[in-house]
Amino acid sequence: MTQEEIMACTVIDSHAHCGIQDRSFPQSFEDYLARIRGSEIDGVVMFPPVMEIYDRYDPDFEDHREWQGRRRRANDYLLTLQHQDLKVIPYFFIWNDFAVADLKARHRGIKWHRHPEEPVYHYGDPRCLKAIDEIRKRKMPILLEEGLTNTLRFIRELAVGIRVIIPHLGGLNGGYGAILRHGLWEEPNVWADTALASTYEIKDYIRRYGHDRLMFGSDFPFGDPKTELLKIKGLQMSSEEQEAILGGNLKRLLFG
Repeated sequence: MTQEEIMACTVIDSHAHCGIQDRSFPQSFEDYLARIRGSEIDGVVMFPPVMEIYDRYDPDFEDHREWQGRRRRANDYLLTLQHQDLKVIPYFFIWNDFAVADLKARHRGIKWHRHPEEPVYHYGDPRCLKAIDEIRKRKMPILLEEGLTNTLRFIRELAVGIRVIIPHLGGLNGGYGAILRHGLWEEPNVWADTALASTYEIKDYIRRYGHDRLMFGSDFPFGDPKTELLKIKGLQMSSEEQEAILGGNLKRLLFG
């Protein structure tokens, strides 16, 4: 996917899972295409489903070669996706092997994800800081979905200078209000996406911080792309604000 192709997109979904190894949900590329049919969405950021990266239901999960191969196949699968009407922007989903050596030129960002009660990232592993340094050097954004304590530490200590996207307007990083109280939305390197966020939170964010670091996302397959798009288009805002949230801000994040 070239910069020119991405820049030509008008509406970009900045948050979608896509894979074929985990059959828990309909989440293949063909499933996504079916869900957006008839919409204006012509670009999408995709990353693998969680269960193609680690076993989220095993709190004592230990990494091994089979899972490393599963991750490699999951991240590489997204690089194969091509469609004349939908441009795919692949993000690399990183886990505790911190395999930045597997990053390809087409990977445009990083997915860094865990929920409470799930296996933890090994932040004390020297490979973790080396991976973060490599991501910083490549100027790649990180979509960070973590607990509140780790979110604060990650942004203010570990990933200084890296642009970090907090998904769902903080819904799974401790909540929109908690992120607000800790002052993270004010940080110039902190961005957000709207996936499954409430209209109240979206409006309040724009009122407080403007629209320049906010991006439309669906959280497919858990969210419906067309419904999430209509939520943004239903807000009272200028055409300039809407165009920025629906695609312009993501382009600037990747290439500005």
